[in-house]
Amino acid sequence: MTDFRKSVVYQIYPKSFYDTNGDGLGDLRGVIEKLDYIKELGVDYIWLTPFYISPQRDNGYDIADYYHVDPRYGTMEDFEELAAEAKKRGIRLMLDMVFNHTSTEHEWFQKALQGDPKYKDYYIFKKGKEPGVPPTNWESKFGGNAWEYVEDLDEYYLHLFDVTQADLNWENPQVRKEVQEIIKFWIGKGAGGFRFDVVNLISKGEFKDDYEGDGRRFYTDGPKIHEYLRELNEATFGTDAELVTVGEMSSTTLENCYHYAGEDGKELSMVFSFHHLKVDFMGNEKWVIVPFDFQKLKDIIFDWQVKMAEHKAWNAVFWCNHDQPRVVSRFGNVKNYWKESAKMLGTVVHCLRGTPYIYQGEELGMTNPGFTRIEQYKDVESRNHFRILQEKGLSEENAYQILQIHSRDNSRTPMQWDETKNAGFTTGDPWIEVTKNHSYINAKAELEDPDSIFQHYKKLVQLRKDYDIIAYGDIEPLDQKNPSAFAYRRTYQGEEMYVINNFYGKEVTWKADKDLTEFCVLLSNYQDTMIHGNQVTLRPYESIVLHKK
Repeated sequence: MTDFRKSVVYQIYPKSFYDTNGDGLGDLRGVIEKLDYIKELGVDYIWLTPFYISPQRDNGYDIADYYHVDPRYGTMEDFEELAAEAKKRGIRLMLDMVFNHTSTEHEWFQKALQGDPKYKDYYIFKKGKEPGVPPTNWESKFGGNAWEYVEDLDEYYLHLFDVTQADLNWENPQVRKEVQEIIKFWIGKGAGGFRFDVVNLISKGEFKDDYEGDGRRFYTDGPKIHEYLRELNEATFGTDAELVTVGEMSSTTLENCYHYAGEDGKELSMVFSFHHLKVDFMGNEKWVIVPFDFQKLKDIIFDWQVKMAEHKAWNAVFWCNHDQPRVVSRFGNVKNYWKESAKMLGTVVHCLRGTPYIYQGEELGMTNPGFTRIEQYKDVESRNHFRILQEKGLSEENAYQILQIHSRDNSRTPMQWDETKNAGFTTGDPWIEVTKNHSYINAKAELEDPDSIFQHYKKLVQLRKDYDIIAYGDIEPLDQKNPSAFAYRRTYQGEEMYVINNFYGKEVTWKADKDLTEFCVLLSNYQDTMIHGNQVTLRPYESIVLHKK
């Protein structure tokens, strides 16, 4: 049986992974062709972002048909072959499911617009407070009001995201039954697990104005969320212990996650939380330029690590995904210590308690592209906020600077396979431009280099398999107030592990509470280590994993 605690997940954004037919879009056959590369890395699961039929208003997270593969990605036969070929290599597929909302092009919503009472009740329609005034003042995650008026119905529908993403009504048992049938269908097609998009938003509470925030307190971790997840678990994936699940939790709380990802397994296997990735925000506002708060980063990660362990609940641990900027551009040093900082950041995450997720290209140290023209950006959120930022009085230059840091497109540029045109991603014109540094940051070069970031990630993946202390051990933060070091101790059945990382470009001295000379070095991003008794000299972005039985 596959143990998700000893597993590593590799996320693929198919649109940007590998294109086999020259149309500029990655496809499922591209994933099949690169399975040996993924096998070489050593991961256990591939998480595929949505490849279902969609108008692609939100890059596939606006699903118009849950049961069919979007022709631009391939066919159902391609998916079945992918599942079979992955299985041959000991890799399982984790599918992305979006059940908070559907595309407004979905058959259900189109019938709702026609006034069909059955399907109208699949969504959240409400009368305005008065003519021309939406039911509440809630804000969409993508900007603007979260309600859209439908003249023919004289009602508004809720869309917490884009206007083309209508929220489903989970109060309706028929909606929940539809969701169950979709999951069963894909299990039958060979899915080995599921990632549930913004799943903690599916239970709405009171529909009233929010004069303290943007409305999220009325729909985040709502009153029936745990009931809905337990019901879904019992009816579908909970019937097979091999199926692994992860919930994307938007603005969630630790207390809720004890239940979402508890040891009893009645809801989900694990959760994504994002609090640690808001340390370069100002409050909840990400469209700003502020230095990341290192102390806050440590405090949040360690708080979740320790308390989730105390409550026997499980984290997904990660830096990157399709919604986040490239971590080496965000918290590393691309200019002077690209390789060292990328390796260090990988070590920090992979030795934590939880299941690590690698986002495509992270194992290569891919960076943000630094786009300078709005035409280069494809993401609806980025385009909307480019306009909003200027309406707030920022210059075009300042707006671009913010997008270069925070845009979701930073992670969506094509996978860099080699040094050739378009990084070997496509023979056509890519749907989004390739990052120009692919001449030296690419898979071909890193597979051949024993000191590459890829090889470091490969070692990290193997460490989790070889050392139970990483998968099952307790965790203790060390020297938490240190202004430069990110350090922690893992313990398990008499074994001990120290993970010591320098987060900055200056040499620092770090002191342990015991003599470290008896520990062996399992992994480091420098050729040697400078350990003297309980004292460790850490060079810029140095990372050391020490172990003693």
